[in-house]
Amino acid sequence: MTTRVIALGGSLLRPEEKDARATWLGRFRQMAVHLEGRDIKLALVVGGGAPAREAIELAKHCITNSDRLDTVGIKATRLNATILQQIMLDIGSDVAEIIPTSTDEAKDLLDSHNFVVMGGTMPGHTTDAVAVELASKCEASRAVIATNVAYVYDSDPRENINAAPHKELTLQELSEIIGDELTPGASTVVDPIAVTWAAASNLEIAVLDGRDFDRIEAAIEGQPFEGTIIRAD
Repeated sequence: MTTRVIALGGSLLRPEEKDARATWLGRFRQMAVHLEGRDIKLALVVGGGAPAREAIELAKHCITNSDRLDTVGIKATRLNATILQQIMLDIGSDVAEIIPTSTDEAKDLLDSHNFVVMGGTMPGHTTDAVAVELASKCEASRAVIATNVAYVYDSDPRENINAAPHKELTLQELSEIIGDELTPGASTVVDPIAVTWAAASNLEIAVLDGRDFDRIEAAIEGQPFEGTIIRAD
């Protein structure tokens, strides 16, 4: 079987518009139905999104240790992962009933299930980086990062209406765009840790708009999709 690993940004589950939340989860449910019975093993690594950022912001009033703040955010990722896992269980998908807390555990669960859903693992390891690590251990062809933007841009498209999209980059070029630091709860299209780990594993990264399920399914099925391919140097 082919193994795919996709990081789902937490913002996808919890967009600002409440109706959009139900729509995205409904489309996720439909996708899970379509994938059942395919010759694919799929690992989903889910981010924390707004709940993680809000919890970390609240905790900052009393906690200064960055690892402890990361731990707060990790709990939010596992809550989001549980939501998707329970949706898949509800429709009878062959998904692991455990939310793994390490990539080794996730890899082992993929040996006996078609689907595994997880969140973060430990402080300092973002969910993008977890997806890269798991993809490397599972010998997947790439790690796919589904977020709320369509491409990697040369600057933040939310702040610069003239930001130009990249359809293809090297990991080194991406590193120059995003920088090399990320604080707990911060958000960027691909985090620096994931880029560093992908370079160490010589692993390709793909970035796509996770609000468009046609793109997600194309990536899962190994078909061409609209987004940015980041190749190893």
